[in-house]
Amino acid sequence: MKLPAAVAVLLIALAVVVAVGQDEKKPDAPAASVIAPLPPEPKVDYAFKQEKKSFTEKFTETIKVPQRKKKGKPQEYTNKEVEVTFDMVFVPGGTFEMGSPESETGRQANEGPVNKATVRDYWIAKYEVTWDVFDVWYRNAGLPKRDEAVGQFEADNPGKELVPDAITRPTNPYVDDTYGHDREGKPAICMSHHSAMVFCHWLRLKTGKPYRLPTEAEWEYAARAGEKDAYGIPKGAKLEDFAWFKDNSKTDDMPDGTTHKPGEKKANAFGLHDMHGNVAEWTLDLFDANLFAARAKDPLQAPAFTHPKNVKWGHIVKGGSWADKPEDCRAARRLVSEIDWMDKDPNRPRSIWWLTEKDTIGFRMVLPADEYPELKGLKPAVVKAGL
Repeated sequence: MKLPAAVAVLLIALAVVVAVGQDEKKPDAPAASVIAPLPPEPKVDYAFKQEKKSFTEKFTETIKVPQRKKKGKPQEYTNKEVEVTFDMVFVPGGTFEMGSPESETGRQANEGPVNKATVRDYWIAKYEVTWDVFDVWYRNAGLPKRDEAVGQFEADNPGKELVPDAITRPTNPYVDDTYGHDREGKPAICMSHHSAMVFCHWLRLKTGKPYRLPTEAEWEYAARAGEKDAYGIPKGAKLEDFAWFKDNSKTDDMPDGTTHKPGEKKANAFGLHDMHGNVAEWTLDLFDANLFAARAKDPLQAPAFTHPKNVKWGHIVKGGSWADKPEDCRAARRLVSEIDWMDKDPNRPRSIWWLTEKDTIGFRMVLPADEYPELKGLKPAVVKAGL
């Protein structure tokens, strides 16, 4: 049937309007289309095969790098393949005297009593984690940020909450994440205990191996490297040959002191660098004021570590930093995290990813050869609500 000319013109006009309207809606696609998908749960092989000697971990990661955003256009990304490498040093397990005697210079009350601690075989990172490695997780636009992932998950799953161990990346910090320290080749700093835990969880995803933070006992055993004095260096050696601390960390650009590239100072007897100074390091443990006394009384029955929980504060930091006096870099020194480390964060609730008062804290990871049963299935547990 032939349509009247006026009707045909009207239909054509309507078709054009509909087509234009559809084209105009494309940039307004739901946020889900630009939020990176959550990666799967890591499949960890606790019986992984690895010769008990030092090795270099290597894997490639394809990251999304954001391009300069054009006005009125959606964010565009380019894919970039990067290789992640870090050295792991094998440390044979053993029993040692943990803590410090009352006669040790700089001793704090929470370092005693001296107790016998036993650790199993493990590998520990030769160097503190640098920005070069940390940024492959932190700045990878191929992973969703936690707040993005939560919003998308709750929209897709009404009434449900995203689990705290979902592998996401940090939101941006309130202040410059380097605090004015150099980035390239330098240790990553200012991350929270939770942030370090999620980074290790991401390593488990990429390697299938049970990477995690060291227990306090594993850290101190590695730092002492067989030595029984305050520092894990040979008798008669000078601390400044092994560590960056307040007296020697200054540069022309940073007259108050700064971080330095890991490995510039001598290694200890295990072949580990910067166990004293440069950046203080997170351990897995929550502080337990009674643990040392219990272990001194019965080392076979007392736990080897204090399991982390869904709390942001109270974890133990070891080793001292570029800003500390020598006595605060001792192997037995125990610094316990507290909420004051976030005083400059104006947000409420505060960030679960970053510290605003501690440009002195970083971390290194361990790989247990024979994981403690209680730590199999270890996952980050902190959520933002209520902090």
